[in-house]
Amino acid sequence: MESARNSGPLIMKTKTFTPDLKSKYAAKSWNETIQLVRRCMDKTRSDSRVCEPIAKCLQKINEALNVSSLTAMVSRLEMIAKQKGLGSHLSPTETVCYLTADMFYIEVVLLPGGEVEDVRVAHHGEAPVSSPSFLQLLRMKKFQEFSLKLEDLVWFYNIPGESNIKIKIYTALRHLENDLLKISHLPRSLRESDLHVDLILNGRIGNVQPGQEGTPMKIEYYISRLDILRGLSSTGEVSGGQVALATVGSSDTSHRLQMESLISSPPQVDFYGFPLFQPLSESGSALLPATFLLKLQPPLPVLASFIEKMCKITDVVVPEQLLQVEPLPQLLMKTGTLQNSKRTWTGDVQFVVPLPASEYHSYVFSAAEWNHDSWNGALIHTVPFTHPGHVPALLDTLRHQSAINVLLASCFSNHKHHIGAGLPCDLKCEVLPELDHCLSVTFSLEDSDHLAVLFVMVADSRQVSCRLLMPDFVDHKLDDYVSRVLMRCMSIPITMRAIRRNVASMKVHPSPDPSCPPVVESTSLTTPVHRDVSGPNIMPALYPSASHEADGKNGLPSSAGYNVMSVGSAQAANNANTDAVANPSPCASLGVYSHWVSGGVPAELL
Repeated sequence: MESARNSGPLIMKTKTFTPDLKSKYAAKSWNETIQLVRRCMDKTRSDSRVCEPIAKCLQKINEALNVSSLTAMVSRLEMIAKQKGLGSHLSPTETVCYLTADMFYIEVVLLPGGEVEDVRVAHHGEAPVSSPSFLQLLRMKKFQEFSLKLEDLVWFYNIPGESNIKIKIYTALRHLENDLLKISHLPRSLRESDLHVDLILNGRIGNVQPGQEGTPMKIEYYISRLDILRGLSSTGEVSGGQVALATVGSSDTSHRLQMESLISSPPQVDFYGFPLFQPLSESGSALLPATFLLKLQPPLPVLASFIEKMCKITDVVVPEQLLQVEPLPQLLMKTGTLQNSKRTWTGDVQFVVPLPASEYHSYVFSAAEWNHDSWNGALIHTVPFTHPGHVPALLDTLRHQSAINVLLASCFSNHKHHIGAGLPCDLKCEVLPELDHCLSVTFSLEDSDHLAVLFVMVADSRQVSCRLLMPDFVDHKLDDYVSRVLMRCMSIPITMRAIRRNVASMKVHPSPDPSCPPVVESTSLTTPVHRDVSGPNIMPALYPSASHEADGKNGLPSSAGYNVMSVGSAQAANNANTDAVANPSPCASLGVYSHWVSGGVPAELL
């Protein structure tokens, strides 16, 4: 009974304070009310925690106020600072409001009427610098956006350790950014006609945007070919690619990080055009409980073999408990355009992909076939590293993975109609995994009782080759044509559309060449390679470049070793020619891009 009597008043105490304040101070001004709430919050209490109801009440009052005076502006800035865990105080002249943290502070210069004259950001050890973005937000009284931008600045300086450790880690990050900028400015040969696209896809450090106003360095390292074609055709600009932010993070073990630049001025380069780094000396480095990080935006599904490769490049181990391994297509379904879909990765997953001219393809993924160790992966948010020389090799690996992801995701669709519902299907395909980053597309063309197989080998992001195997049909030029189409669009459905039209036209006009070799038996191609991993690998017979003894036959390199610097992209650096190639991936027009032509895409892109 005693507990029952005490429960009543307890419930009354937890109700909101806003109605009481409104009734008690209805005849008083907002300024008097807010001053009362502030005095209540500033009172010393035995419990040091902020009273949540009063804090919410104060927040609502501040948001309701029209900030039109110096007092109101200062009050709003102090509230935002407290929400973000920052300190705040006014200058003796009451013309500058300071928002302070361990590694930076912000000066908001105010006028007597409450207007904002200037906003300056001072990083540790540096003089204050005016921030146009912060200034514009405060002048427009967009306090929510200002709070979010301030939160990004706080996150950027979320460095572990005591103040002296934070200073050293921040110094290491600054020298890393300078070295990455030096690498990005080294001369190299061009592979794309568009310089911006070439920087993203082929630059040693991608397209680098230096950090400013407390934001980390931004690196664009990959963009799909379809996004490139669509962007150039519609706006003339390319956007929407994969991005990595260069920042730092805490580590359970200490790592030696640079305390000075490791690239001389002017830079000295090796035979492949990569910079020569100075060794980490005792005076020029420090053991710190942190690593550099490439924070991926958005997070990237990565194969387990690529995760292991990146660990060997950086010599930083990623704890296995942090990796939730799943089949790669399942990860792509969860993170791509299908993440809000009700589709589940069970049994056979079927997608209907609509194409121009009312053409529909069906693509089936068998969950049992893709549940294989070589095609399992995890969603990667950050990639730790300790040396600027790791970054080119890491970016090449991430580009390689992105190319595989784009190809698989091109077979996904949110199309609501299904084949079983009577929707006509022009082409039915099954996508199966193979070994060594290869996949196969099994399909049957019209007026044919036999299956055909398209093998796709992704050697890296710049080398994708195809081998088409069809009974009673041989054309030596078709493989090269299909490879060029796929490299140009990085879309399996568009490539299958090209194959279908090309084969149909060749059946109408068969090749008169009697010297064609006999057709490969189709019975040896219907079983995916990975189903018998322990048996002999037949991929070298289909792809001579997949054999280590056949290096160079198809222009595809063997698997590269892991060094501090990646040399996988250094083939173009052998030549000093820096002229841009007008069209590095030309392909004949057989209506593959007809919908883009009608949409106004320049003919030279097709």
